[in-house]
Amino acid sequence: MANEYDPDLPSNRLIFEIRRDPALYTGFADRMEDVMEQYGLSDAERAAWRAVDVVTLGEMGVHSYFLPQVTRLVHGSADNDSKSDAAQAYRKSFGDQIVEHRKRW
Repeated sequence: MANEYDPDLPSNRLIFEIRRDPALYTGFADRMEDVMEQYGLSDAERAAWRAVDVVTLGEMGVHSYFLPQVTRLVHGSADNDSKSDAAQAYRKSFGDQIVEHRKRW
């Protein structure tokens, strides 16, 4: 997956700001549609968020640091446990790419 960061992509601003505002962060998944509207996400970005498709969001230009944040915003952080729904969603998005990356290390 190539990830060319796009600083003007609305998803980047959304993630950056929401992580710093507990009022926005809490219950994000329940208000996701309204927040996406508020930040002016494109239809393609919205579809990727709904599907929790971090690969597509990365290809669109979401900063690589923010990609795991997408799954945490939608599924919760569960204390960043590797068995959390967020971690499983991230792993599922990348599938064999994660396994291949680990083999190289």
